[in-house]
Amino acid sequence: MQDYIKIAILENEVEARLIESILKEREIPHMLRSYHDTAYDGLFQTQKGWGEIRAPGTYEENILAIIDDVRSTARGS
Repeated sequence: MQDYIKIAILENEVEARLIESILKEREIPHMLRSYHDTAYDGLFQTQKGWGEIRAPGTYEENILAIIDDVRSTARGS
């Protein structure tokens, strides 16, 4: 099994779920990690972003392209 590395920081939960759906559809191995901490009531999410996506390094370019497409579409570009 390949080591999972941090690929990108995700901006919010909607973006995270959409990207996760696309990655599952394309059968790209990945893992989402939320920065939410109940002890701090999500304080770090406002500073650092919603969380991160981790995956094997061999998929980095594909995942970054998907994230870029999702963000471009969301911004209307």
